[in-house]
Amino acid sequence: MKAVLQRITSARSTPGGAIGVGLLIMLGVAAGDSAADGVRLAAKVARLRIFEDAGRFDRSLLDVGGEALVVSQFTLMADTAEGNRPSFVAAAAAEEAEPLYDGFVQALRGLGVPTQTGVFGARMAVELVNDGPVTIVVDVRPRNGR
Repeated sequence: MKAVLQRITSARSTPGGAIGVGLLIMLGVAAGDSAADGVRLAAKVARLRIFEDAGRFDRSLLDVGGEALVVSQFTLMADTAEGNRPSFVAAAAAEEAEPLYDGFVQALRGLGVPTQTGVFGARMAVELVNDGPVTIVVDVRPRNGR
């Protein structure tokens, strides 16, 4: 499971929800990911200190009382090593990915993060105002792969 976090002052997904200050989270689910991966990733995202305090990254989403907008994005699992067309064979099938996506969202909410979502599997327009800009990639898969 991989997430691209963008620190934002506002974001919205059409169709889907909208938020103020917080994180836009693009979430990719890989084949073989588990519910435990989603819970671990949600905890990491909620506690990752990427908000500024006195010029340093010292505050987390929980510390600032920020919101999250979670958008499913299977393209994060793209393999571009060969040729000019990305391969998405590492991405989980929709039937496997959707419950894990939902579990990640529920885990964030369970940690106290107000969370909105895009619409799983839909073509969406995502708008954001990136604050910083700050963009961080978080991957909970083991370093040696799966």
